[in-house]
Amino acid sequence: MADRIVIVGGGLAAATAATELRKRGFDGSIRLLAGEPHPPYIRPPLSKGYLTGSEELSAAFVHPDDWYGEHDVQLSTSARVESIDRAAGSVTLADGEVVEYDRLLLATGAEPRRLSIPGSDARGIHYLRTVENSEELRAELAGGSKRVAVVGAGWIGLEIAAAARGYGNEVVVIGRERIPLEGPLGDELGAVFQRLHESHGVRFELDTATTGFRVDEGRVTGVRIGEGGSARTLDADLVVVGVGAIPSTELAEAAGLTIDNGIRVDASLRTSDERIFAAGDVANAWHPVLGAYLRNEHWATAKASGKVAAAGLMGEQAQLDAIPYFYTDQFELGMEYSGYGPLTRDAEVVYRGDPASLEFIAFWVADGRVVAGMNVNVWDVNDQVQQLIGSRREVDRTRLADPAIPLAEV
Repeated sequence: MADRIVIVGGGLAAATAATELRKRGFDGSIRLLAGEPHPPYIRPPLSKGYLTGSEELSAAFVHPDDWYGEHDVQLSTSARVESIDRAAGSVTLADGEVVEYDRLLLATGAEPRRLSIPGSDARGIHYLRTVENSEELRAELAGGSKRVAVVGAGWIGLEIAAAARGYGNEVVVIGRERIPLEGPLGDELGAVFQRLHESHGVRFELDTATTGFRVDEGRVTGVRIGEGGSARTLDADLVVVGVGAIPSTELAEAAGLTIDNGIRVDASLRTSDERIFAAGDVANAWHPVLGAYLRNEHWATAKASGKVAAAGLMGEQAQLDAIPYFYTDQFELGMEYSGYGPLTRDAEVVYRGDPASLEFIAFWVADGRVVAGMNVNVWDVNDQVQQLIGSRREVDRTRLADPAIPLAEV
């Protein structure tokens, strides 16, 4: 068993790994190197409860500050790792400190994908990833009566739009998609979310590109969309960009680890170096159910991968085979989604309930089996949805759609 484990990262995967190591009885040293000036935290509140004002920031932190000392986890915040020396088994920090390891976990997360178009460095253009990002954005939105442009019609973009509208701002969502959430949900269900937002006064400018920003005295005042004769500028007091994330692989790449849409790892989360593991948003892990690599940026995968990584760091057998899960809250709509996105592309969608009522379950069925499910304003069913997916058994579509038949009996 390793005596010295070093964890690089300050998110849920890193904190979960440290927690699980102690739960499993690891009695060696744990050094947790968090690059931000905070203890490890989860990101959902930054675009949900904390951003909307319904939760305190404390809801985002994985553990109270004193947990780390009580569990003999040496937490270093603002600890930026600059390099890995695989031969020596050490990492070097920006301040010159060298930290030796027997096993290393990289949970370096991801960074927002940034726009590189005219005016993109202006003040008033926000990206949402860190505590500070959320604090700054909340402060700007909370007063209301501003013209807010959200670039990106995915999950983050729509959550920000709902939060901004909730504070009484004028909101427009700009996206390349024809329908919001077209990729993960398809046209029909994406349209459910679009109608929800429109009913609350959110406008959409879709199937168009953001080509630049109008800037006055260093601050953004508008968003240019379209090209050629169809180009026009939308007025904006502030802009929030949510167009995806890029895995933070620089450290791993410089160390010579295999990189492929993240740090490539096997099902146990081991990298191409047997002493180094990767977890969370940065890990592109072999998924035994899919028979393919899958990188998932949702918090449930970060938590599950932290547990699997801890087992691997201790030399125990485990694999990341959990069903991906995430949730969202937008206006009066609450939703949980479980399933394998890559398997839904050609799947049939079966509804239990009427989507127009905003109270239904949608199932993606491929080859007669449920591969994903989304419950909207229907609660205490996610475990049953996951059981349907995990069983991989064939289902009767008629019974699946009938609310009178318990899901366990479909």
